[in-house]
Amino acid sequence: MSDKVATAPQQGGNQTEPRSGETRSVRLEERHGLFSPLTWRILAVNALALFVLVAGILYLGRYKQELIHSELEAMAVQAEMYAAALSTAAVGRGDDATERVKLETAREMVRRLVGITGARARLFGANGQLIADSRNIQSFGAGAVQAEELPAPGDDDELAEIMRNLTEGVLSLFEGDQPLPLYVDPPIASASDYPEVRAALAGYSRGVVRVDGRGRRVLSVSVPVQRFKQVLASIMLTKNGETIESALHAVRLDILKIFVFAFGITVLLSIYLAGVITRPLNRLARAAERVRRSKNRQFTIPDLSDRNDEIGDLSGTLRAMTETLWDRMDAIERFAADVAHEIKNPLTSLRSAVETATRLKDPERQRRLMEIIAEDVQRLDRLISDISDYSRMDAELSRAETEEVDLRILLQTLSELYNAGEGGPPVKVTAPENLVVPALESRLVQVFRNLISNALTFSPEHGEVRVRAWRDKNQAVITIEDDGPGIPAGKEEAIFNRFYTERPSSEKFGQHSGLGLSISQRIVSAHNGHLSASNRTVEGEVKGAVFTVRLPLETGSR
Repeated sequence: MSDKVATAPQQGGNQTEPRSGETRSVRLEERHGLFSPLTWRILAVNALALFVLVAGILYLGRYKQELIHSELEAMAVQAEMYAAALSTAAVGRGDDATERVKLETAREMVRRLVGITGARARLFGANGQLIADSRNIQSFGAGAVQAEELPAPGDDDELAEIMRNLTEGVLSLFEGDQPLPLYVDPPIASASDYPEVRAALAGYSRGVVRVDGRGRRVLSVSVPVQRFKQVLASIMLTKNGETIESALHAVRLDILKIFVFAFGITVLLSIYLAGVITRPLNRLARAAERVRRSKNRQFTIPDLSDRNDEIGDLSGTLRAMTETLWDRMDAIERFAADVAHEIKNPLTSLRSAVETATRLKDPERQRRLMEIIAEDVQRLDRLISDISDYSRMDAELSRAETEEVDLRILLQTLSELYNAGEGGPPVKVTAPENLVVPALESRLVQVFRNLISNALTFSPEHGEVRVRAWRDKNQAVITIEDDGPGIPAGKEEAIFNRFYTERPSSEKFGQHSGLGLSISQRIVSAHNGHLSASNRTVEGEVKGAVFTVRLPLETGSR
């Protein structure tokens, strides 16, 4: 009872698992769309290459450093010009005859010199105290009025600023910049707050890059103000990196615009390329599936050979493969029909002899019928053996490895074997040395044994069988001649058909299956050779049959 329950079909069609062929068909239909898996792969590969290229361009690390370096050099030149002007016009002798900076003159010059540069200039005395600041537009010290540069109209877009800072922050991770020191602007500045000012008071020029509290770069350069090699003060120029950031942002924005355009073109071209590849492949796959599922030749593989590319080659190959498979199936059907027909003859004879033997009372006639039955059984056994050998020959030839076979040694060995027997025409061999072919030696022996045995069968007692071998360019040519009656006119090709027999009248019926020459021809064809038959004529008279075997020579043989 439990077995019946276990094997009973389940209710409902949705629980039945689809077969592999149905699953394959469904999968083919699912892939028939604009974005197939191959389309996604092509798009991903093309887009990845574009992303890598744009990311490399957006890096701009060296370009940014060059901009910063150029800006520092320009500021250093400006600072040296200011220092030269100050040392000339704002330095005088005091009561003690020493060189001193004229404070009011220096402050006025500092404000006027930087008026059009956009930089901030500060003058520090030799004692490190701040003497002048370009932002102080009235008095200096307590209660001084300072000017602060305001952003240009439209620059207060917070969203744009956030996006810009975010972009810069992400790119800075890939650029690998070292963290910059913080720029601090104390209410009362002194030389101790700025290392570049201390260096300038010591007689050295120096430029420094920092970041302010908002993360913006601040460039600073300080040079000494000298009079006759005496350092009297230090002029310090500071400028934010807004121009550098704007230049980088403009370049990156242009790159991104080009990237968007290029990405759109890449997507369209990828879809086109994928369509050119996937659509014909889908056609071929669906056609192959229909051919696989069909029982006749109503479906064919599309002919795409006019494409003149790999897909066209694939289409041609699939069409040729399909035709070869159909031809192979036809050959199997014909072979099965031929086998059934050939086996039916001895079986019919056996049945008739057995039925007759049961009704006979004469021992002599029963003995003769038993001999006929034994002969039919032997004939049937020989026929089945040859059919078995014929059917498995292709598989054996496809799996076995070829070896170098010296035809001269092989043919001489066969001739010695046949000549060692008593009676029968002699077998004479003429072959050059080192005539080597790549082949399966056992199957090649089978071919020449069939041909020599066939020639001996048809040769008269006083005749002979001549085996000759020679080179013809890149082929070895072997002929087997006999002195028999030759091949009937028009049967030169038919003798290689399966189960065709044309035996001497003196030979007992049923001694051959009619597969020997057909097997020999298939073996020679499997070795990329050719087997043919013809008659040997002398003055228009047939003097025997000639079988010609052509085999490709081993590479490098002489």
